[in-house]
Amino acid sequence: MFGLESEEPSYEQRSEMAARMSERLGVELVAPHIPGAGALQLRAPRISPPGALDGFCRQDTWDRAYHSYGHDRTLHGPFGRYPNPPDVVAHPRDEAELEAVLEWCSDNGYCTIPYGGGSSVVGGVTPPDDVGPIVTIALDRLDRVLEIDEVSRAARIQAGVFGPALEDQLRPAGYTLRHFPQSFSGSTLGGWIATRSGGHYATNHTHIDEFVETVRMLTPQGWWEARRLPGSGAGPDPNRLAIGSEGILGVITEAWMRIQARPVFRATASVRFGSWQAGYEATRHVAQAKLWPANLRLLDPVLAAAAAGLDGTESVLIVSFESAEVSQRPQLDQALEILRSAGGVAPEEEVVVDDAGGTTGRSGAAGAWRNAFIPSGPGVTAGLGLIANTFETAITWDRWPEFDASVREATERVLREVCGGGSVNCRFTHVYTDGPAPYYTFAGRYVSGMDPVAALAVIKAGVSDAVMTAGGTITHHHAVGREHRPWYDLERPEPFALALRSAKKALDPSGVLNPGVLVDPMT
Repeated sequence: MFGLESEEPSYEQRSEMAARMSERLGVELVAPHIPGAGALQLRAPRISPPGALDGFCRQDTWDRAYHSYGHDRTLHGPFGRYPNPPDVVAHPRDEAELEAVLEWCSDNGYCTIPYGGGSSVVGGVTPPDDVGPIVTIALDRLDRVLEIDEVSRAARIQAGVFGPALEDQLRPAGYTLRHFPQSFSGSTLGGWIATRSGGHYATNHTHIDEFVETVRMLTPQGWWEARRLPGSGAGPDPNRLAIGSEGILGVITEAWMRIQARPVFRATASVRFGSWQAGYEATRHVAQAKLWPANLRLLDPVLAAAAAGLDGTESVLIVSFESAEVSQRPQLDQALEILRSAGGVAPEEEVVVDDAGGTTGRSGAAGAWRNAFIPSGPGVTAGLGLIANTFETAITWDRWPEFDASVREATERVLREVCGGGSVNCRFTHVYTDGPAPYYTFAGRYVSGMDPVAALAVIKAGVSDAVMTAGGTITHHHAVGREHRPWYDLERPEPFALALRSAKKALDPSGVLNPGVLVDPMT
């Protein structure tokens, strides 16, 4: 699902899925033959790295094609569309090599794109058009946990480490970062910081912001690194400007991150409600009780049927707690008391408490949802021509019911206009005391001869307009990238845009770093 060649589905697997989906949707879907790298015809590189950089720069077809997109390669790849690949892909092995390649790019005015795992779904690492030569800087060689401070419970970690490798390096010492975005297997620490990713915790520690002590970032004007402190009131926080900067200010190379002991005590329950409204009202009560469950995921009836095995009439709330120090039975009991008083039903077999280092939430509705949320194995639905995607946002509780109704109506309307019909479902990925972060998934009926890329762009524009009109944010954790930029321009205050453009001009005077993301460079 996130570019793992070893898990790429075979043509036979995709053909079988196409047949099942054709029967379900009532249209004929044909699995395309996805071209290999050898069949691709890319634009010839327009530049070559100087000799001093040859040892870590590549210009072969595979590397250039792979770094032409982020996760949206799953849409373009089956059709062999690689119109604007990078000319050079650099893989610096240390900070000295990074300094050398960034200096080369800045001095020559080459568009420079920092690249972590490439899991962006909003065009955040896709090369822009009409910028001249493009150099992508991949951080995959900077992938180690460098040191662990066991007294302060923090670790110095290089930015290019992928989620599973990060956890593998912390595990022998008994620690975990405990940040699990859905893209966990295909994304990196630097990417999480650059895009303000949202992770495992559905309440309290939701975004990567809460885990960062300090960020180390190379800008064309030099190194950016604040003191490592638990907190400071000394003016605006330098780390906060680096977090969420999406590669426009510098290249993040490492960070001191707050870590924690691996959990031993766990408690999980699946609670069913007779309606979507009853489910989200009960969820609000738990959030505002400040019990801070690690998981508080609400699925609407459509999604509960598809991903959690319910009958399509009930919503389901998955609530779970974890700790390295104390039993979580009391917290779960308190949450269940609130949920049952709000009309929730928790089947006895789906209330599980473990105080011996085992696991919970691996069976029943919670287990089915867990397997769907963090997928593994072949992504057999990719490349079938389905017009399907997601969008996520956040809104305050007082506006939530009207927001949900208007966004669903707008999504269904644009699906009818573009695809002749379709479906939409919703879940809460994160929940705050003042509002939820809803995550919508839509799927349209493929129409023969349709350009799926153009069709998806029309649908995404329609739903984005609806989100903004109803008062939500254009993104809660998917970042801005290039796809969300028009709506981000409407959301952020214009004086802030002026300040951000000024900061970019000061740090990146040639305007080479990821141009077009967040703001346009000052001229």
